[in-house]
Amino acid sequence: MHRGADGFTLVELIIIVTIVAILAAIAIPNFMSYRAKARQTEAKVGLGGLHTSAMAYAAEQNTFIVSPLALLGFQLAGASGYDFYYGGTTPSLKVMPASGGASAPCSVAPTVAPLPAMSTSGFTAAAIGNIDVDVTCDEWEINDLRILTNGRNDVTQ
Repeated sequence: MHRGADGFTLVELIIIVTIVAILAAIAIPNFMSYRAKARQTEAKVGLGGLHTSAMAYAAEQNTFIVSPLALLGFQLAGASGYDFYYGGTTPSLKVMPASGGASAPCSVAPTVAPLPAMSTSGFTAAAIGNIDVDVTCDEWEINDLRILTNGRNDVTQ
């Protein structure tokens, strides 16, 4: 009578579990980093839209000074993990609050504050958010020359 292989031995199972654990240890941090970088795209796209709104407003009104900020006409479609500011980072200059797209809004003091005030000849806008639920915030700025900068990078922290 010949005995066939009915299953795996304990050693084979331990080897397979070890290989899967090693692959997971490598893959999970990479996945988290790629996910955070994808969330940063939200800030870049949002600031691009805010720049377009500000340029359109300035073309019509001959100034970048907007009061009230609702006249700027900036609105993102869907939820956002970033707070968007125009002309400063005080609560009164927030054009769109975070609504939970990435994670909770940033609660630590931003490094981009205070932004230069809006003027007749230029503006600076910011997007600030906490994209991975740590103590560091992700901070982006754009100005009237469409120069986009990353003041504090939450992905590399």
